[in-house]
Amino acid sequence: MTDAVTLEVGEPAPPITTTTADGTVIDLASTLAEGQRVVLYFYPKDSTPGCTTQACDFRDNVARLAEAGLTVWGVSKDSAASHTRFSENQGLTFPLLLDQDGSLHEAYGTWRLKMNYGREYMGCSRSTFVIDTDGTIAWARYNVKAKGHVAMLLRELGLDA
Repeated sequence: MTDAVTLEVGEPAPPITTTTADGTVIDLASTLAEGQRVVLYFYPKDSTPGCTTQACDFRDNVARLAEAGLTVWGVSKDSAASHTRFSENQGLTFPLLLDQDGSLHEAYGTWRLKMNYGREYMGCSRSTFVIDTDGTIAWARYNVKAKGHVAMLLRELGLDA
């Protein structure tokens, strides 16, 4: 495996065409063409404490983001069944994208070398991107904390009023 890419503001966002747990096709280009910007967040695993905190934080702020023309998509390498359970249990109102082969993680540079208690391993770096309607990265953060991340995103996008 090569070193992970690090996407920066102003760069073109890698294309996305995938499905959700219920089989709905998600296509980045079509969504952007409809005038919607996208908040794309990558998280390690459904139904874990940090990922649940982050997902519920997005759920609780999805209306505010929608008012600003932003649609939220979550991505992990979990299965469709896992995504369905997670969405239903937490009342998530935004789609969780399937990426079991890790191609989106690779394209966005979120599958990275991590360290825990001195042990190195490959895993998902909790990361968020805002993609403008022109297809470029408008905001990018790698290695974010689950708690307080959405508040930081709202503040940095000027939506915290």
